[in-house]
Amino acid sequence: MHALLAAVMDLGRDLELPQVLQGIVEAAVTLTDAEYGALGVIGDGERLSQFLPVGMADELAERIGPAPCGHGILGELIRNPVPLRLDDLARHPSSFGFPAHHPPMRTFLGAPIRVRDEVFGNIYLTEKRGAGGFDADDEAVLTTLSTAAGVAIDNARLYHDSRRREHRLEALAEITRALLAGTDPDRVLRLIARRAREVADADLAAILLPAGRGGELAVQVADGDTADAVLGARLPAGDSLAGLAACTRRPAVTADVRTDARARPLRADGGAPPEHGPVVAVPLPVDDSVCGALRLARRAGRPGFDTTEVELLSGFADQASIALELARRRAESEELAVLHDRDRIARDLHDLAIQRLFATGMTLQSATRLIGEQSAAERVSRAVDDLDATIQIIRSTILQLRTPAEDRGGPALRRRMAETVQLAAQSLGFPPSLRITGAVDTAVPDELAEHVLAVTVESLSNSARHARARRADVLLAVPEPADRLVLTITDDGIGLGAAAPTGGLLNLRSRAEQYGGTLELRDHPGGGTRVVWTVPLHQD
Repeated sequence: MHALLAAVMDLGRDLELPQVLQGIVEAAVTLTDAEYGALGVIGDGERLSQFLPVGMADELAERIGPAPCGHGILGELIRNPVPLRLDDLARHPSSFGFPAHHPPMRTFLGAPIRVRDEVFGNIYLTEKRGAGGFDADDEAVLTTLSTAAGVAIDNARLYHDSRRREHRLEALAEITRALLAGTDPDRVLRLIARRAREVADADLAAILLPAGRGGELAVQVADGDTADAVLGARLPAGDSLAGLAACTRRPAVTADVRTDARARPLRADGGAPPEHGPVVAVPLPVDDSVCGALRLARRAGRPGFDTTEVELLSGFADQASIALELARRRAESEELAVLHDRDRIARDLHDLAIQRLFATGMTLQSATRLIGEQSAAERVSRAVDDLDATIQIIRSTILQLRTPAEDRGGPALRRRMAETVQLAAQSLGFPPSLRITGAVDTAVPDELAEHVLAVTVESLSNSARHARARRADVLLAVPEPADRLVLTITDDGIGLGAAAPTGGLLNLRSRAEQYGGTLELRDHPGGGTRVVWTVPLHQD
C-alpha cells in the first residue's frame, strides 16, 4: 500500500502527457511484479493509436515489427472495458497469437483507464514473476492505479491544452504585429505556416492557394521537414483533403493519409511522397468565391490531430486570409495612387506643355511671312514642323500614361515595340528612332501585335544587312477613327533598285494579306527605302 501511495503521488508530479503515460506503465509493472507491461491509447474505430511497451528491449521490439493495433486479447479490453485477469491467455477465445520473434507470454492482467466518462486506454501486464499468476490483490492495485492514472492524464491534458492555447495566443499576436507593420505578404504567410506547425506539433505545414483555371491548389508556402520537396506541388480541388476543405469550407482530418481514399499524398515534380500519416486541412478563404487551405501533417506513426488542435488551426487560417486580403488591398491602393499620379501628369502635359508648344508654333508660323530671306524662312518652317511632331509625341505619351502598363495579361505593345527597336540597334550599329501615335495598346489585338513586332524585326534586319543604312525611322500609328494600323519604316540606305521582292519581303506581304492588309515598298525621294505595312483593325 505504501508503494501504491508513492506511485500515485509520483503520477501527480508530472504534467507532460508522454511522461505521465510512461510513468503509469512503469508503476504498474513495479507494483504487480510483472515482467512486461504496456499502455494502449484508444483511437478511432476501436483501434490503438498509441502503444507504449515496458520491459522489452528496443532491438527485440524492432524485430517483432509494427506495434499492435487492438486485435485479440488487447481488443477484448477495448470492447469490454472491465478488468481482465487470465492464468493462460492462449486459452481465451479472443486470443490472436503472437507474431514472429515475440517472447512467450502466459499470464495476463489488464484494466481500463477512464478519464472522466471516457475510456482513454488500457494497461496491459503479462508474465507475473515467480511461479504463480496475477492474483486479486494485483487486480485491486492495478484498478486503483488506473483510477489515479485517469486523474493524472486529465490534469496533463488540461495543462497541455492551456499551454497550447497560450502558445497560440503568442503566435497570433506575433502574426498580428507583422500584419499591422505592413510586412511583405509572403513573409507573413511563411510566419503563419511556421507558427501553426509549432503550435500543432506537426512535422510539415503548407499553405495551398488556387492555381489556374483547373481548380487545382498549389503549395504557395511550406515549412518543416520535406518543405522543399512539396513547395509548388499541386493537388486536385475535388480529390484531396486540402481540396475538400477548400470546397466545403470545413476542416478535413485523417489519421493516415496513406490509406484514406479521400486523400492525396503531397509531392512536387513527381517525387516520392513524404512519409506522413495524420493530416488535417482547414479552409483558408481568399475571398467570397475562392478558398485555399492550410494543411498540416505528422510523420507516420504519430498520433492524429484532435478536435482542439483543429480549432486552433482554424485561427491561423483566418490570419492567413487577413494577410492575403491586406496584400490585395495594399496592391490596389498602390496601383490607384500610380494611376492618379499618371493622370495628373497627363493632364499637366495636355493643359500646359501642348498649349504652350501650339501657341509657339502658331507664332512662328505667322512670323514666317515677315522673314525676307528664304533660307531663314525655311528654317523657321522646319522648326514649326518639329513643334508639330513634338506635340504628336506628347499626345502619344499622354495616351500611354492613361493606358495600363500591362494590357490583357501581357506587356503593352508600346513597350514591346520600344524593346524590339532597341534590340535592333545592335545589328544596325545605331539606334533607330521610334514614334507611336494613337491607341495602339487598346485597339490592336494580341495576335496582330505579334505580327507587328515580327514585321518590325524583319524590316530593320533588312536595313542592317542589305541597305547599309545609317539612319532608320519607325512610325507605328492607329489614326482616327482607329480602324486601321499603319507601320512605316524608313531608312537612308541604297534603296530597292530594280530587284524584285523576295524572301523576307514576301513574308511581310503575306502577313499583311492574312489580315486583309497591304504592303507598299517605295524608294525614298532622298535615298533609301520606305516600307508601309497597313492592316485593318476590324475584320469582316
